[in-house]
Amino acid sequence: MRKSTAPSQSATFTPVNSAFKSPMSQSNKRSRECRERSKDKIKDTGPPPPKLSASEYEMMIQKILSRPFKVPIANYVPEHTTRCLGMKRPAARRSLHDPYACNALVLFTPDELTEHDKLKSDPAQIQVHVVVDPLLGNILRPHQREGVRFMYECVTGKRGDFQGCIMADEMGLGKTLQCITLLWTLLRQSPDCKPTINKAVIVCPSSLVKNWYKEFGKWLGCRVNCLAIDGGSKEHTTKELQQFMANQSMRHGTPVLIISYETFRLYSNILNNSEVGAVLCDEGHRLKNCENLTYQALMGLKTKRRVLLSGTPIQNDLTEYYSLLHFVNPGMLGSTHEFRRQFENPILRGQDANATESERQKATERLQELTAQVNRCMIRRTSALLTKYLPIKFEMVVCVKMTEIQTELYKSFLQSDSIRRGMLEKAKVKASLTALSNITALKKLCNHPDLVYDKIQERAEGFENAHKILPNNYSSKELRPEFGGKLMVLDCMLASIKMNTDDKIVLVSNYTQTLDLFEKLCRKRGYCYVRLDGSMTIKKRGKVVDEFNKPDSKEFIFMLSSKAGGCGLNLIGANRLVMFDPDWNPANDEQAMARVWRDGQKKPCFIYRLLATGTIEEKIFQRQTHKKALSNTVVDNDEDGERHFTQDDLKDLFRLDESTISDTHSIFKCKRCVNNIQMKLPPEESDCTSDLSHWYHCSNNKGIPDDILSKSWDITKCLSFVFHHRSNSAVVEQQIAEQKRAEALKAKDEKNSEQDLAEEIDEEDDEDDEKENDDSGLDDDDKDEDFVPRR
Repeated sequence: MRKSTAPSQSATFTPVNSAFKSPMSQSNKRSRECRERSKDKIKDTGPPPPKLSASEYEMMIQKILSRPFKVPIANYVPEHTTRCLGMKRPAARRSLHDPYACNALVLFTPDELTEHDKLKSDPAQIQVHVVVDPLLGNILRPHQREGVRFMYECVTGKRGDFQGCIMADEMGLGKTLQCITLLWTLLRQSPDCKPTINKAVIVCPSSLVKNWYKEFGKWLGCRVNCLAIDGGSKEHTTKELQQFMANQSMRHGTPVLIISYETFRLYSNILNNSEVGAVLCDEGHRLKNCENLTYQALMGLKTKRRVLLSGTPIQNDLTEYYSLLHFVNPGMLGSTHEFRRQFENPILRGQDANATESERQKATERLQELTAQVNRCMIRRTSALLTKYLPIKFEMVVCVKMTEIQTELYKSFLQSDSIRRGMLEKAKVKASLTALSNITALKKLCNHPDLVYDKIQERAEGFENAHKILPNNYSSKELRPEFGGKLMVLDCMLASIKMNTDDKIVLVSNYTQTLDLFEKLCRKRGYCYVRLDGSMTIKKRGKVVDEFNKPDSKEFIFMLSSKAGGCGLNLIGANRLVMFDPDWNPANDEQAMARVWRDGQKKPCFIYRLLATGTIEEKIFQRQTHKKALSNTVVDNDEDGERHFTQDDLKDLFRLDESTISDTHSIFKCKRCVNNIQMKLPPEESDCTSDLSHWYHCSNNKGIPDDILSKSWDITKCLSFVFHHRSNSAVVEQQIAEQKRAEALKAKDEKNSEQDLAEEIDEEDDEDDEKENDDSGLDDDDKDEDFVPRR
């Protein structure tokens, strides 16, 4: 049976005894109210509108479009101009950044105009402020802000009729950041509301190309694109340089080119074709010779804005100094011949220890004249400023006695017939290649006999009889540190540092053979090390340095060749550095020794310079001191520089003084020491940048600030003399004195306040006593008269 035909589903079925009535049985269903309302609405509005045909619809749209446009603004009065609605109104000329913001570094301030002058002046010619981007301005230190302002004034011609300058700050003062700030400002701003330059070229050593690229990314992020030429094929490099030089628009897509000196010289025909806004030369002392090809190639660059960076503008003589100044501002000091006649010769004669009073007076006058001209385009700050930001640094010059084997080999070399013959000839002619090779052989012998073992076996010049001095079982394959005085001291120091501290150390030498010696020592003692020399690629150097600087790295020793990686590296992972042998050029040693005491260093730093006592190494060091005195006199304006050495002292290289504990200290004729014992302390204002005669002098290990060196003196018995000082001790002592003075004043004020309080209490007690005495002195009648009861 179907469910619909069941009795319960039929309309006629009525259950028994039930009043239920199924709703399905109702024939009239209730309609919804919404439907009823919609029906009523349709009835009220009438029939639907007729549909429009396609032609009528098109006519209606055309009628709408043909209506004239009406501005939908009430009471709008049109202007009688050619401007169209919606175009941007010309904005008022204003600086790129707010010159009145907190900590804003303003490099140019326009003249204030009165309202009358503003009406008469052309609005398109009004000058605006030049403000350093706050992204950089807020992180610059005070001396860096001063440096950026100085360079900007030079390259824009505000300081004279020149547009070049030298940034001669010492290492570690942030020359890179200052120059990045300058270039970014020139690329973005000028008083005329447009960029000052459209592109810039940075020329640097090949090892620093990637460093500069990273520095731009570190400080500016993706705000500027740099083109770093670092390797690649000749065709690819040529194409990139041609595209860079061809683009002369003011909004250059890649406005900064970073290139090495060698690559610039090779592609100078492309780079000298068109103009560039500015050129910046890092490690500018590479341009110390006006005659070399790199100097000539850079002089051909079409730009007047030249910035040169060098922490050591004088390395050997004043002619090199002239070359740097002539590069940034050609013609400022005349020709080379005129400079030598007017400045160099009189100043050098006045620097000699045997100079007469008239020669020194003339040297002072010419020096003042030269300084007045140079200071217009050169800014120089010393590392003393770093004392505020870096931990203390101890610098020590350590004189080490040679071993018996070294001494006998040294004497045999000097007494050989070939060397004596060469010294007699040298008095008549200039130093030949043979003399230079003899000097190199002596320097290597001072390091360790292993370095000259090949020459001894070959019976080379000067070593004809040396094989008789070596022990029978001597072999260069097995390292014997006890055969070399300096290596024995270094071995003892490394062991003490490894076992007693968590410090890392940098070992620096001028010779890769010495680095090989260090490697043998590390393998013998089981030290973890890393080595950086000329054989390491530029790309790998950055990775090695970053890994060494990590606090959790296993490397204990960083071996560094001063010729390959002495500049630009940041080795703050170590806080100790050993300069194993000196170089003729003091700038090379200073560059290498500045690798650890830099921004980011957290530990006290110890710098050791090892010299073989009484040997050619001390003569080289004395020559460095003489050159540094010249630099201090000319560059740092130190008129009170000490004159210790004569030209004859510096020429006497081939001599061994076995009786002295320090040939350098003997030449000083130190007045503070009696029988080589220091009786008077150095001047209070002296520090490790002062003349060596103003350092602490120690003929024993008492008073040495480093326990490692002091213990090594006791163990090896090889040390003979030590010069030592610390960084800017006058500033440190002044801070301590000011702190003590402040504490004393505070204690005095507290004591005075206590005394004043006690005196006030005593005065109040005296007044009360006087009052009581006055009251007790009254008669009874007076008391009754004066007494007035209160209600």
